[in-house]
Amino acid sequence: MTQPEPALRLRAITKRFGALLANDAISLDLAKGEILALLGENGAGKTTLMNILFGHYLADSGSIEVFGKPLTAASPRAAIAAGLGMVHQHFTLAENLSVLENVLIGTEPLWLPRLGRAKARARLLALGRRFGLEVNPDAAVAALSVGERQRVEILKALYRDARILILDEPTAVLTPQESEALFSTLRTMVGDGLSVIFISHKLNEVAAVSSRVAVLRGGKLVAERPTAGMNRAALAELMVGRPVADPVRRPLPPGPPALALRAITVNGPGIRAPLRDVSLTVHRHEIVGIAGVSGNGQATLAALISGLVAPTSGQFRLFGQEPARHRPTQMITLGVGRIPEDRHAEGLVGDLAIWENLIAEQYRDKAFQRAGFVKRKAARAHARALIADFDVRCSSPDATTRLLSGGNMQKLILGRTLTRDPGLILANQPNRGLDIGAVAFVHDRLLRAREKGAAIVLISEDLDEILALSDRIAVIHAGRLSPPVARESVTIGQLGVMMAGDGPQEAGHAA
Repeated sequence: MTQPEPALRLRAITKRFGALLANDAISLDLAKGEILALLGENGAGKTTLMNILFGHYLADSGSIEVFGKPLTAASPRAAIAAGLGMVHQHFTLAENLSVLENVLIGTEPLWLPRLGRAKARARLLALGRRFGLEVNPDAAVAALSVGERQRVEILKALYRDARILILDEPTAVLTPQESEALFSTLRTMVGDGLSVIFISHKLNEVAAVSSRVAVLRGGKLVAERPTAGMNRAALAELMVGRPVADPVRRPLPPGPPALALRAITVNGPGIRAPLRDVSLTVHRHEIVGIAGVSGNGQATLAALISGLVAPTSGQFRLFGQEPARHRPTQMITLGVGRIPEDRHAEGLVGDLAIWENLIAEQYRDKAFQRAGFVKRKAARAHARALIADFDVRCSSPDATTRLLSGGNMQKLILGRTLTRDPGLILANQPNRGLDIGAVAFVHDRLLRAREKGAAIVLISEDLDEILALSDRIAVIHAGRLSPPVARESVTIGQLGVMMAGDGPQEAGHAA
């Protein structure tokens, strides 16, 4: 019996960037009506392979066939014409336009006559009903929830007749309920004959939604397996090449308060997501997780703790005292360590050497400067010790920072922060974009800091991370913070409901 023609066939795809062999003769098939999970550590070659498939890069060698026809032109337009659609982790929607206008961009002119626009609207509504992706075509994208925006991105691809859909970290910013709705949609889609490539670091979701997994490691395809019978630990071992043990949070009695917020409000010009009457106390030897859908005030809360914005009203106390000045330098001096949300824009200066980034918050210390001049030998020695301790993969302390992978950049920031033994640590999305091995490393170091006496504010959109690390958990929605509850007293479903704004959100009285 002959095998049916695959929807997608990759043969010996190879791509180099200078001395780096990003994809090494990768051959892979995708069947019609299949969900294939593509797994791999940071730097394994997943993004390069998908960029070749969608026409952003041209392979050095190898071939691609889509429904039996060769795909030779390296351009997104050619990929879309062949039936490929891609939904990126970071949405590419114009917030000032309607849903329908966003779907039509690049497909049909926005100034369609009334009859043409009515037909486009009807087609979009029909696609939404067919695949369980209902969204108002006339709604402004700026008014949509994160889950609704993702529906628009998928509808854009389906409107262009995509028969193969590439989803890059599709649940990264969704509530558990929104993720379940997405999985239901994917099952409907594959039942209708569509094929899906699903890229995710959330291995429990991979096991739940995919029928097969393909694993890249070091640019090579090292494994293909049916998902049935595979658990999270087995998938992690395939990705990393060794067993990955999750760090264990052991109970500790809380110490004295490190951070105390009382009825804090932050608003005014430039504040996109205000805080409203927020109260929170975080103790030493404690991790308080802040869960929430992106855009509900987490960035403002992080900026407040970092000293980037000051309270409009309310009381901010750090280690029992109100800071004399609410400035980043003052926070660092008082013992606040910061792991920022965006390691590229906020955490590191990409064009500086690694050693320069590692002393960026300490360059005025006597250990690293004399008479206004940097003691380069001491700074490089400090960098070498930190690189070894935090397993940062780089050629030397003089290497340019932007050449590091995302996971190694995060380790660099983690090392810079933790070697100062801060009393309060702000960990904002610390595992974003990291593979399971790097996540385990980061989590282990945060738990060690907790044991040494640090108080940690963990802001994360990843509920698995929140539940794994937190002693208490609060939910932020529309700028309001729920009273923290013990980790053991809340379920992932309850957190999802609260993240959507349907649960209790009383502010204040948070101890």
